[in-house]
Amino acid sequence: MLPSIDQPTPAPIGRRVLVVDGNRDAAESLAVLLRLHGYEVSTAHTGPDALAADREIQPDAIFLSIQLHGLSGYEVARRLRAEANGRSLVLAAMTGFAREEDRQLALAAGFDHHVVKPADPNVILALLRSVPGTPA
Repeated sequence: MLPSIDQPTPAPIGRRVLVVDGNRDAAESLAVLLRLHGYEVSTAHTGPDALAADREIQPDAIFLSIQLHGLSGYEVARRLRAEANGRSLVLAAMTGFAREEDRQLALAAGFDHHVVKPADPNVILALLRSVPGTPA
């Protein structure tokens, strides 16, 4: 059964998530949802800030917008995957680009998931349950 925003399922203790979006309201809205479900959440708003936050907090999952200042989400994903932590984290592209070509570009850049905005909160929560070591 999928977790639901109506029935919070506690996150495993210490499960860290980074939300990266140039739109501060969008980043904070997703962060609030995840905090309500027990996740430790940090936010960043530019490509370079995303890389710095990744190094600092070493998240288990990152929700990363494609359109960012400084570096695109695609470039951030490539750089994350080149680092040791990047190979083990769950990386989800958050984008308004919904074509199959857009999904393929995201996967080629190193994303595990391609989530089209506005994202269904239940899809976000289900995706987080795929993080290795997280109970189903």
